Amino acid sequence: QVQLVESGGGLVQAGGSLRLSCAASGRTFSSYSMSWFRQAPGKEREFVAAIRRGGGNTDYVDFVKGRFTISRDDAKNTVSLQMNSLKPEDTGVYYCAAESSGWGSRSPIPYDYWGQGTQVTVSS
Repeated sequence: QVQLVESGGGLVQAGGSLRLSCAASGRTFSSYSMSWFRQAPGKEREFVAAIRRGGGNTDYVDFVKGRFTISRDDAKNTVSLQMNSLKPEDTGVYYCAAESSGWGSRSPIPYDYWGQGTQVTVSS
């Protein structure tokens, strides 16, 4: 099985940048598509970005396109989310998720594993 641990969250001013990292342990990490979701207080968990196994294809929710970049390093068993030009609306708990059979769904339902989350707070 895969265990996921997020890091890199924190407090940043609007317009700033953060880089989130998700470290995976377990077998066959490279066979999973990986995604980032986020959840703000009082809101549903929402899709942010996904990267397919193999790293050749990425998907982003419209709100973060051009600002966020997802990447993976299978040799190090990590997936990252570079977040630039952050906005207060980006505030929330960011979760790393792994999907074994799909290509990085925008729905949280198909995912097999989840990290505990890391808090991102963007101040105005």
